[in-house]
Amino acid sequence: MKKKYFGTDGIRGTVNTGNINGEKFFKFGLAAGTYFKNLKKKKQIAIIAKDTRLSGYTLEPALVSGLASAGMHIFTLGPLPTNGLAMLTKEMKANLGIMITASHNPFYDNGLKLFGPDGMKLSDIIEKKIENLIDTKTTIQLSDPKLLGRVKRLENGNNKYIKILKNNFPNNFNLKGMRIVIDCANGAGYKSAPKILSDLGAKVISLGVNPNGLNINYKCGSTFPQLLKKNVKKFKAHIGIALDGDADRVIMCDEKSQIIDGDQIIAMIASRWKRKKILKGGVVGTLMSNYGLEKFFINEKINFKRSKVGDRYVKEMMKKNNFNLGGEQSGHIILGKFATTGDGLLVALEVLFALRKGKLASDMFKVYKPVPQKLLNISVKNKKIIESSKCKKAIKLANKLIKNKGRLLVRPSGTEPKVRIMCETFELSLMNKCINIVKKKLIDK
Repeated sequence: MKKKYFGTDGIRGTVNTGNINGEKFFKFGLAAGTYFKNLKKKKQIAIIAKDTRLSGYTLEPALVSGLASAGMHIFTLGPLPTNGLAMLTKEMKANLGIMITASHNPFYDNGLKLFGPDGMKLSDIIEKKIENLIDTKTTIQLSDPKLLGRVKRLENGNNKYIKILKNNFPNNFNLKGMRIVIDCANGAGYKSAPKILSDLGAKVISLGVNPNGLNINYKCGSTFPQLLKKNVKKFKAHIGIALDGDADRVIMCDEKSQIIDGDQIIAMIASRWKRKKILKGGVVGTLMSNYGLEKFFINEKINFKRSKVGDRYVKEMMKKNNFNLGGEQSGHIILGKFATTGDGLLVALEVLFALRKGKLASDMFKVYKPVPQKLLNISVKNKKIIESSKCKKAIKLANKLIKNKGRLLVRPSGTEPKVRIMCETFELSLMNKCINIVKKKLIDK
């Protein structure tokens, strides 16, 4: 299903270009508000949260104006992790929730993630229906002046979110005696993440908690784990936790300063949940999940399925198969027992709960041996280049060379003007050869 505005994970792009401007955000708000009106309800409610980007101050009012014009009453929550917004959408019985964020992207990008009343990200079908409304004549959707929405700021969104997180664990859960480095990427989790860890009794070393509107994800957070590694070593921490800009991803670091990616975290949780008889059905990964992870699950007799890239597609497959665990190598991990979307802080707490009795993170994460994997992101003018005959021939040749020795995946990014080439094999020279065969055709003028 081809979509005009929505990508892999909502709407995203560079601020004040394309669709990321006040005029479009008004239309997005008007269309989403119109679609999610539920006339059986006495009060039509939308809630909005955001990350810490400077552009949020210009885009949020436009979005609010569109929603209010559709007759929605709006609660703005300020900076809050994406899953906090999803959880509160459901708890507050709102018609919809909207997160203003560009996730792990640099400050100059921004976008939207939309959630339905069930706290779930929208399906492709619903996104397409909203797109049709966006392109409909504006005057048709405008409410009667008497029915315009009102706007109210809620200051306790982070406290509500923290309370929900704590309720997922026993009352006696504490982190006393633990030194934890937390890198909040100068993003949406900068308030809630250090607070909940501190509330649970940990000694917390906080990084990336001084957002200025321009430093979100800049040389910090889950996309720059070097900072985490350095500080885990410096402070002799038991574990390090790195979130991304909207805190729906998590990358970790053990006490030996070894980086733990999303696949390794998923493997640990899956094996633990299986032992505890918590695991339901199996695990969903994506096309990017490590081949070693798949082999591990086969050996452990754990059902494993791959979805398209994007935690929305992971969740859809989890729901379809009645699984309660899924995620991505990038750190988008969904604990289906507790959440409807990725939540870096919730996943971190689940790991910390397993560590609470003095276990070493390095021992706990010795679950499987990853197959060497290389990911290359190639900037392109048009992502459809991979459909050209020269690219198809190159991909076919590379796949022929690596057959039975590993795996090659070439796909367009859902959020950026890039094509991603991923290759996995224990034969490193073969890996580079296959990647270069495809790369050459992508950068040919």
